Amino acid sequence: MSRVANSPVAIPAGLEVNLNGQEFSVKGKKGELQLVIHDSVALTQEEGELKLAAKTADTSARALAGTMRALVQNMVTGVTDGFEKKLELQGVGYRAQAQGDKLTLQLGFSHPVEYHMPEGIKAEATSQTEIVISGVDKQKVGQVCAEIRAFRPPEPYKGKGVRYAGEYVRRKEAKKK
Repeated sequence: MSRVANSPVAIPAGLEVNLNGQEFSVKGKKGELQLVIHDSVALTQEEGELKLAAKTADTSARALAGTMRALVQNMVTGVTDGFEKKLELQGVGYRAQAQGDKLTLQLGFSHPVEYHMPEGIKAEATSQTEIVISGVDKQKVGQVCAEIRAFRPPEPYKGKGVRYAGEYVRRKEAKKK
């Protein structure tokens, strides 16, 4: 069984942490995040560390303690450093353009695809075929990347589509005559 919840979460300098019952909020230089800790998990703050523990010895409570510890760690990392994911566009004529909170993609359709970024997420087109999605919430960054990738996932014959940076697309052999 995992022992993720046993290791404490370190609080870096310059981070403002608030505990109000089961409500946990953290504020840093990049932004602010909030989370409601599950009732079967106890969260305590001691000497620059956050410790999570299951209130009972129940298996589900111990599993939730590990999950809550991972969520708290991601919140602390997000407000201090932030998260970013890179997407690549592969294909002739595939282009991306970022303007404010709108991402315009040309993915081989008869029309451009426009995607509006949710609050707290920024998109930057470093080149015409590379997109960098960044934000403080790890879940939102991953969700936005998955939604953008879903417009045109990489296909197995030519490898055209939107893929994560460094993603391996298994190629199939073309039809034989």
